[in-house]
Amino acid sequence: MLPNSEKDFLKRHIGPSKEDQFKMLKELNYKSLDDLIDSTVPEKIKFKGELNIGESNSEYEALRKLRVMSKKNQVYSNFIGMGYYGTYTPYVILRNILENPGWYTSYTPYQPEVAQGRLEMLLNFQQMIVDFTGMDIANASLLDEGTAAAEAMGLSHRLNKKDSNLVFVSEDCHPQTINVIQTRAEPMGLKVLVGKEDEVLDQLKEDLVCGILQYPGTLGDIKDPSEAISKIHKKNGKAILACDLLVVMEKLKLNQIMKKL
Repeated sequence: MLPNSEKDFLKRHIGPSKEDQFKMLKELNYKSLDDLIDSTVPEKIKFKGELNIGESNSEYEALRKLRVMSKKNQVYSNFIGMGYYGTYTPYVILRNILENPGWYTSYTPYQPEVAQGRLEMLLNFQQMIVDFTGMDIANASLLDEGTAAAEAMGLSHRLNKKDSNLVFVSEDCHPQTINVIQTRAEPMGLKVLVGKEDEVLDQLKEDLVCGILQYPGTLGDIKDPSEAISKIHKKNGKAILACDLLVVMEKLKLNQIMKKL
């Protein structure tokens, strides 16, 4: 038997009622949900035992158990590279942006405030990049770096007025970024050339749609991208730089690099 509190929760849950379920099952010619599952789930993967999940816990009990479990974790230094760097988020940003209570409320199941908060974050970030770099426009996305690089490639393709379909990607880019670019390029009819900047760009005789560089490189190496940017431009391509802005500002003059793009 379920406690009254759990019964109340089930009633409040947004989902099909017993009458709704019966109508749908009748339309599909099934008598019960079990009959529907039996006819759709392959016998080989069907679990026939009972789930060993124990008794239900209150929120307080669950948090207490999770806290005990978390203390068993052992934290080591991470040397994976590929853009996964240790970072520190100031608490003023954590509280007022990532945890802004104005962006999550309990009176709506679809959380439009979260979308509003994301939009505000993106607009603030875009303006910050414009202020830092001196560029005319900036575009921000909450998606991953690989997707952002692929979007930049797509924009370069749409702006391309030549017959070229060649995209250069530095082998210093993160593997996940290269994979996403290659996947996105295929349906667009673009050919992706991955290699060393100094070797490929010097030998290339065709025009480029764009060239994509990484700063710092996937192994953490730092080198001035200005020469590679110039070579991409000489091939009539757009230069795209996937970069850690904090590193750029610390090691080089950010305005000078961005103006070259």
